[in-house]
Amino acid sequence: MATGYLYHELYEWHDTGTHASLLPADSRRGLQPFRHFENADPKRRAHALVVTSGLINRLTRLTPRRATDEEILLVHTAHHLQRLTKANDTGGDAGDGGTPFGRGSFDIARLALGGLIDSVKAVADRYVDNAYALFRPPGHHAVPDSGMGFCMLANIAVAVRAVRRSHDVRRVAVVDIDVHHGNGTQTVFWEDPDVLTLSLHQDQAFPKNSGFLTERGGGAGFGHNLNLPLPPGTGNGGYSEAMRRVVLPALRRFRPELIMVAAGFDASALDPLGRMMLTATGFRQIATMLVDAADELSDGRIVCAHEGGYAEAYVPFCTHAVIETLARVERPFEDPFRFDTLGQQELQPHQKAAIKAAEKLVKDVQHP
Repeated sequence: MATGYLYHELYEWHDTGTHASLLPADSRRGLQPFRHFENADPKRRAHALVVTSGLINRLTRLTPRRATDEEILLVHTAHHLQRLTKANDTGGDAGDGGTPFGRGSFDIARLALGGLIDSVKAVADRYVDNAYALFRPPGHHAVPDSGMGFCMLANIAVAVRAVRRSHDVRRVAVVDIDVHHGNGTQTVFWEDPDVLTLSLHQDQAFPKNSGFLTERGGGAGFGHNLNLPLPPGTGNGGYSEAMRRVVLPALRRFRPELIMVAAGFDASALDPLGRMMLTATGFRQIATMLVDAADELSDGRIVCAHEGGYAEAYVPFCTHAVIETLARVERPFEDPFRFDTLGQQELQPHQKAAIKAAEKLVKDVQHP
C-alpha cells in the first residue's frame, strides 16, 4: 500500500492573531492577550511526530500547489472570493466575524485547498492508494458565500467537485468525525443525490441550532444527508457503535466510489472545545472501520482531510493513529496518555438511544 501524505511548513504560518482563545484580546474587558484556539501547534506537532516516529518513511510525500479561482468558484461565490482576495494584503475576517486571518493567509488557504485537490486526484489516478492531508486552515464549516468557524474555504466540498469534474468519479461519501457539525459540507451537497454526507458530532456544540436528525437533505438529495448528534461524554464505545450501526450500513447502501473523511480530532478526551472522550485508540478504531469499508466499497480509495483539534499535546497521537491505519502499520506507535481506562468509555444507555434514532434514517440512503 502507498499512502500519500500532504504537509507544508507554510500551513504553520496561517495567522489567526492575538486572541484570548476565541475572543480578540481586549484589556478593557479583562481579555488578556494570548492566542487563538486555531493556531499552528497541534498540526505542527502532529507533523513532527510523523517524522520523528519514522512513520514518514512509510508515506509518499505529496507537493501542494495553490488552488485557482476557477476551482474555488466550483463551490464559493464570486463575492466570497473577492472578500478573501481583497483582505489578503491586510488581514481580516472570512465572513462570520469569528474567522480571523492575517496578511497572506488567503495564499496559504489556497495552498491547503490545492494540496487537498491534488491529493484526491492522486488517489483517483492510483498514484497512491489513499492519502492524508495535514493542513490548515480547516474547511468543513465554510459555506458558499462565507467562511465560518475558523474555516476560510470549503476544502472537502471543492475537492469533491473538482475530482468529479476531472475524473470518472460520481458517487462520493463524506464522513465527518469532527466534534462540530459539518454544516458547510451539508449545505453544499444538500440537494445532490450523488454525495452522501454523514456527520458524527457533539450535539449542538457548533454551529448553534445545527446538525439535527431532521436535517436530511432536500429535493433529489433527500436521505443523503445524515447527522448523528451524540451526547457530550460519548467515548470510544459510543463512537464505535455509531460507526457500526449507522455509518457503515449507510456506506454499504450508497456504495461510494470514493470516501472522504473530515478528520477532526476535537472529540478527543483533552480538547478544550469539545466534551467528548475519544482516545487515540478510538480514532484508530474509526479509521480501521473506514479503511475496511473503502476496501469493500471503493477499491480502497479514501482520503482524510485534517479539520479541527486543539489539544496541542494529544492531537499528534490521535492523528498518528489514523495515518498509521491508512498505511497499514502492523506495530502501532504507543499512546503514552493511556486514556482508554477513563470511566464510561463503554457505550452508555443514553448514547445508545441517540444512535438508534439515527439508525432509523439509514433506510432512506439509496444507491443512485
